[in-house]
Amino acid sequence: MTLQTRLLALASATALALSLAACTATTEPAETPTPTTAAAVTEGACADDSGVTLSVDASALPGGSAQEWCRPADEQIAVADLLEDAEVTLQGTDEYPDFICRVNGLPSADEPLGSTEDPEYVETCASTPPGFGYWALWVKPAGGEWAYAEEGVATLRAQPGESIGLLFTLDGAPAAPTS
Repeated sequence: MTLQTRLLALASATALALSLAACTATTEPAETPTPTTAAAVTEGACADDSGVTLSVDASALPGGSAQEWCRPADEQIAVADLLEDAEVTLQGTDEYPDFICRVNGLPSADEPLGSTEDPEYVETCASTPPGFGYWALWVKPAGGEWAYAEEGVATLRAQPGESIGLLFTLDGAPAAPTS
């Protein structure tokens, strides 16, 4: 990968990250969230349109892994509720509290990310994470392809049959969710 390609990838990731942070930091929910009714979240992807699939992939990080859950649903649900039901915890940054910095404690606050670009970098969650190591929120419509979410966790809603993904990308890989 040339330096120009890396800089372009870094600039693109930073621009996307800032736009998502801006969306979630100031946007109020468009509608009242659906009350959570102790939905039974199960491991693995949902079958067809029986619910919303949640994928969390931290496999690029030391000690990280990929997991999937199915949250049964027959109507639209708030992604914040989906994460809560699956017991997935998010941590924002000091500067942008709604910006996703850590998912389930990863990346570690004590260990380097493992990036070839900056081998000593440790994520402090003070501000926007670097373009070489960051969490991204993805959406996959039923029968469609993965795409970056156009809004943040606080306002995003999902329909039965859709998938929501949280993916940690390190040094440009993986570039998109695989499931």
